[in-house]
Amino acid sequence: MSDLRRVSTGAPWEEAFGYSRAVELPNGLVLVSGCTSIVDGEIAGGGPYEQAVNAFKVALAALDQLDLGREDVVRTRMYLTHARDVEDVGRAHKELFDSVRPAASMIIVSGFVDPSLVVEVEVEAYREAPAS
Repeated sequence: MSDLRRVSTGAPWEEAFGYSRAVELPNGLVLVSGCTSIVDGEIAGGGPYEQAVNAFKVALAALDQLDLGREDVVRTRMYLTHARDVEDVGRAHKELFDSVRPAASMIIVSGFVDPSLVVEVEVEAYREAPAS
């Protein structure tokens, strides 16, 4: 599939584990890999709200490399380690996407690669094909 566009952020795991931060398909769908609030090797923000905001900023920065923004987001997934964090993560989502209203899922999981992480997010965006 040579007409795929791939975005790398230079995170060490992309090279070590063989993945892209985002991939744009020829049909205009853009898939952003799971994002956490790890920035420059450190967790940016301690609580679930802060981690969610930072994780979404990582995802939006990947979209920005493809000249897309939050208004192009059509689906989000939020993975949480604790049900008690639903309100905080939901508040972060609302602040970022209230005017966009993407389809969204919030899923409780058992944990992440670093036990200090409590939130991971995925984003999907869509670019409308140019008029022919």
